[in-house]
Amino acid sequence: MTHIDELAEIGTATWLDDLSRDRLDSGNLEELLTTKSIVGVTTNPAIFATAMTSGTAYDDQITVLKSEGADADAAVYAMAVDDVRRACDVFRETFERTGGVDGRVSIEVDPRISDDAEATIEQARELWKRVDRPNLLIKIPATPGSLPAITRALAEGISVNVTLIFSCARYREVIEAYIAGIRAAAENGHDVAGIQSVASFFVSRLDVEVDRRLEEIGTDAALALRGKAGVANARLAYELFRTSFADAELPAGATVQRPLWASTGVKNPDYPDTLYVTELAGPQTVNTMPEPTIDATLEQGGLHGDTLTDRAAESREVLSALEAVGIDLDDVFAVLEREGVEKFEKSWNELLESMRQRL
Repeated sequence: MTHIDELAEIGTATWLDDLSRDRLDSGNLEELLTTKSIVGVTTNPAIFATAMTSGTAYDDQITVLKSEGADADAAVYAMAVDDVRRACDVFRETFERTGGVDGRVSIEVDPRISDDAEATIEQARELWKRVDRPNLLIKIPATPGSLPAITRALAEGISVNVTLIFSCARYREVIEAYIAGIRAAAENGHDVAGIQSVASFFVSRLDVEVDRRLEEIGTDAALALRGKAGVANARLAYELFRTSFADAELPAGATVQRPLWASTGVKNPDYPDTLYVTELAGPQTVNTMPEPTIDATLEQGGLHGDTLTDRAAESREVLSALEAVGIDLDDVFAVLEREGVEKFEKSWNELLESMRQRL
């Protein structure tokens, strides 16, 4: 019984926020599943950029792809699809044991098309078909341009990980997109019990941006609020999840769209390594962690039960206090969403340039 198992008993599933060919070839991914109680994997453009531009694990496949005349885009997705397919196979038993709830592996659409719903749904279909595993999740960003693609993907029976959510206002739109999509899936004759979705709410990035602004303000009242925005905002998102799905009329057999806490590696060394684990534990949630955060949780524990349920009132007080000292939260959320897409685009473009050179 590990601290990750204890977290699961509270209701939070732990997924690894990383994937590479080295992890797959060495058996490390399977080892994490069996020894550290990991029950899923998420990837993003930055993760694949790191994996594919270091070491020699992809060299043989790059040689084959070059001989076939593949360009950089085709090569990157060919390798990513292979890695995700293999990871899905590693977690297939977990997927079956949990009735399809966990054992999931995510792959993201091209971040450069985040404002184009038509291009996004087309690529979602393509990736769903190419990976061809029931425990796949297609990651689609929660940008205004991509929200319609979320509904359409679900309506076609595609399981979706909605990513880059920062505000409760945007999260409300994501919930609406999910409910519309799962209802349409039922109307289209799909087995909705096999369609899963998570909503990835980013946490530590909010603290980084808000703390920077608090330090610029510099008053005692402002400085006392550092490190509080991320947890408070996520707890309000959890309250929105509970109230929204309590009243939602979902098709028979459909499951709720679980909140997923992303960006849970602590950026400020003054904060506890497990801040976004111990303070965001609760029923029907997922926490996707980088491996150092997983190890810190296993070593330190520090869990103190459900820290999400009935915490909305105090969380609203935190956000009100932030606004009172001069933090424009709407601007913060807008900046983070824009920068989130830009960072993934930058990682993707750097990966493509590296792949062009290697090809």
